[in-house]
Amino acid sequence: MSIRMKAPIRWATVAAVFAILLVPALCAQDAQTPAQQPAQPGAQQRGQRGQFAGMQRVNGEVTAVNGATWTIKSEDGAVYQVTTTDNTRITKGRGQTIKAGDIKVGDGVMAMGNLDAPNKTMHAAMVMATDAATLKELKEDLGKTYIIGKVTAIDVDNAKMTIERQDKVSQTIGFDETTSFRRGRGIIGAGLFEPGAGRPATATPPPAAAAANSDDSITLADIKVGDNVSGKGSVKNGVFIPTELDVATPGQGQGGRRNGAGRTPATNPGTTPPPQ
Repeated sequence: MSIRMKAPIRWATVAAVFAILLVPALCAQDAQTPAQQPAQPGAQQRGQRGQFAGMQRVNGEVTAVNGATWTIKSEDGAVYQVTTTDNTRITKGRGQTIKAGDIKVGDGVMAMGNLDAPNKTMHAAMVMATDAATLKELKEDLGKTYIIGKVTAIDVDNAKMTIERQDKVSQTIGFDETTSFRRGRGIIGAGLFEPGAGRPATATPPPAAAAANSDDSITLADIKVGDNVSGKGSVKNGVFIPTELDVATPGQGQGGRRNGAGRTPATNPGTTPPPQ
């Protein structure tokens, strides 16, 4: 059966898989580790609650399995060994606990723990995984049913934008009267675009702050080259049109407001916001 005939994957699933595997290429920065060692490609941090806060992480697709040790390859081509023990917490899907032996070649994993950077080995305390079939489908749907990437060019007059997708493909997307723009929502609203490869994880914003950031309506004119964007939509006349585009400015965390800017009433693509 053609993949296009399957029921569409939920946006929450897209967010979860990009958290596990696909976001690192967008997040990678030149930041150093607390020990002042250069950050390794594909190894980074994100805010985590509880006992896993502050741990390093590596993300990638499993290319080989040797008992409780896996070889993974990140989207930027870096190769890591992930070692697990009986104490490693491994989950899949919606938090289902699994064993190391359940991980197969082709699965996507995000491993958190202590990174031996010189030997590119992660001693994992926690692993989040997604199955190979879901990962494959999401890769095929990128640019067709959803978009995620970094803005490289904006044509406000013609309501178009060029995105460097996570898979390094440059794609021009368009906007119409159905598109809305939000700052700090969806995948990027979860803090997944915060920079800081090798840095300790930052605290998760309190719920009230997250709620305040989540409804920041903006316009196409507010988006800048270098911003990270994500959104679901569909292809119309050969061009991907998002129904809602979520925007985050690198280094400004959840909500991603630029220079303390507040909320801007939503307008149609290509229009400028009203004077403040």
